Amino acid sequence: MILDKVNFPKDLKNLTIDEMNTLSDEMRCLIIKKVNVTGGHMGPNLGIIEATIAMHYVFNSPVDKFVFDVSHQCYPHKILTGRKEGFTDPDKYLKYTGYTAPEESEYDIFKVGHTSTSVSLATGLAKARDLKNEKYNVVALIGDGSLSGGEAFEGFDNAADLNSNIIVVVNDNDMSIAENHGGLYRNLKLLKETKGKAECNYFKSLGFDYLYVEDGNNIEQLINAFKQVKDIDHPVVVHIHTIKGHGLPVAEEQKEAFHWILPGTLDEVTEAKEFVEDYNSVTNEFIMKKAKEDSSLIVINPATPGVHGFSPEFRKKLGKQYTDVGIAEEHAIAYSSALAKAGAKPILAIMTSFVQRTYDQLSQDLCLNNSPLTMLVYWGGLSNGDATHLGSFDIPLISNIPNMVYLAPTNKEEYLAMLEYSYSQNERPVAIRVPNIPLESTGVKDDTDYSILNKFKVVKRGKKVAILGLGNFLNLAKDVSSEIKTKLDIDATLINPVYMTGLDEELLDSLKKDHDIVITLEDGILDGGFGEKIARYYGNSDMKVLNFGGKKEFTDRVPIEELYTRYHLTKELILDDVKKIL
Repeated sequence: MILDKVNFPKDLKNLTIDEMNTLSDEMRCLIIKKVNVTGGHMGPNLGIIEATIAMHYVFNSPVDKFVFDVSHQCYPHKILTGRKEGFTDPDKYLKYTGYTAPEESEYDIFKVGHTSTSVSLATGLAKARDLKNEKYNVVALIGDGSLSGGEAFEGFDNAADLNSNIIVVVNDNDMSIAENHGGLYRNLKLLKETKGKAECNYFKSLGFDYLYVEDGNNIEQLINAFKQVKDIDHPVVVHIHTIKGHGLPVAEEQKEAFHWILPGTLDEVTEAKEFVEDYNSVTNEFIMKKAKEDSSLIVINPATPGVHGFSPEFRKKLGKQYTDVGIAEEHAIAYSSALAKAGAKPILAIMTSFVQRTYDQLSQDLCLNNSPLTMLVYWGGLSNGDATHLGSFDIPLISNIPNMVYLAPTNKEEYLAMLEYSYSQNERPVAIRVPNIPLESTGVKDDTDYSILNKFKVVKRGKKVAILGLGNFLNLAKDVSSEIKTKLDIDATLINPVYMTGLDEELLDSLKKDHDIVITLEDGILDGGFGEKIARYYGNSDMKVLNFGGKKEFTDRVPIEELYTRYHLTKELILDDVKKIL
């Protein structure tokens, strides 16, 4: 194998073009095999193999700096920079993260996993280099889908003013996670159709020099292009036309489905999967029903339709009642707020880790204007995810903005009732934390009037100990209640708080009469979260409060059971803490 001779980028310098083509085939096989076993990003990595080889062949990394946008296309880079064991040895498949990570290698500059950031980061590197009178190339790699993010424009706008070396490689494969949306992509299409010769050129209009590579999966063409721009003394864009999923026919044909896959996706499936109702299917059924009844309904999503089960068929049925704004979360909030103000009925679906990008828009464009948006927040909770994609910070972020109502359903019926309430009201923005647990159904319609704000639900009245189990953790609260009954012979009060944005002061005051301890359980970080609101309320009383949740930290692929132990989020550890107080 050619790969046996390549451990670091310097080893590429001794290869012929034919050998590099063979190397790309070998790397492609490794990535396909590994990702099918572990799950992860398939299409983005397969499409950038040749460009990664060419970049490392021409440039002198790590002296020359590579900045990967999102970095979900860094597997080829990792194979070439001393980490190929993570792809050749199944026992080490999980040794390296799916994103760039400076703690792994000097070839990685930043730890990133959110999009549209590479040009901004690269501009900072280039400016620091110039201030220190150093000499090296700064290369930012950004996908065409990432160009729709506002930070990408801000980075380009500032980079064009550098008047020194910065090279932006635009990886154009006609795709974001799903298809691209936005006026910018008409210009990219024109540039591809004219092989980069169109007079109307987005990058040139900003002040960049420009070079187009028609076959962005051709190593020889890429090497020639990169040689032309190496050591350049002004900002330049190298626009490469690639194929997402290149070399894996099913990934080329089903680009959206193979952007990110679950383990075993490529394995033969002999039986059709049985339909299992989940919160995605419940949500989509609700949306389709409302869309037929109300032409003013519109669903908004910033480029992650697969997360919410918004299949191509679902999107096609909604037609003009669906907008994918592209990777533009800030715009999604403001756009949705204005839709609501104008009398439409917007439902915004957004991932928890990406809502972090929208704090100013949530505060100013939405909540200050009190626009009646329904915002569905997905994947909230502690997890074993990468540090870049944690879903544990949303409760402090969202629940502390005035006018917002943030709800935490615990079962299907509650969720549907909250959806109905939010959709039908016109008084305020409402966010719903879609349960990040298997769907549970009581079989009984929920008739709660959620417009009466901040009224907690008492599931079971007891004494001495009260347990508030928020959203995903109501079941843990039930387990803790049973453990306390078994081990301490105490019938604890069990409460479903429902609201993350306010307190049921009447209920909390009533607990003072016959309770000594209040326990809060939340599936997120404690700092600034729900439990602290309870502790603060009881601060001038004799009530003891124990808050259980996550620590304010960035975890990285830590097994969830290990986190639960670390944070005392098990019934046994919670019982031990209660015993110490009693």
